[in-house]
Amino acid sequence: MQEIVDEAREKWPIEGVAVVHRLGHLELGDISIAIAVACPHRHQAFDAGRFLIDELKLRVPVWKKENWSDGTTEWVHPGTDQS
Repeated sequence: MQEIVDEAREKWPIEGVAVVHRLGHLELGDISIAIAVACPHRHQAFDAGRFLIDELKLRVPVWKKENWSDGTTEWVHPGTDQS
């Protein structure tokens, strides 16, 4: 994640940034990631935040285990095409 943050700092005038990803069991709808970006202008912060979440989903090996009501489970990586 640090590499992605460093890349964002090269693209935007970031004055502060935080990226936190939760671990462990989460219920459906629970928030798993928080990204906060401070830049001189709002649009820069929004663009940098969008870059950070998109790249994190593509490049960081964060896997999640889907637990289905029928008792089956499946490991899913958010950056892979599931179709």
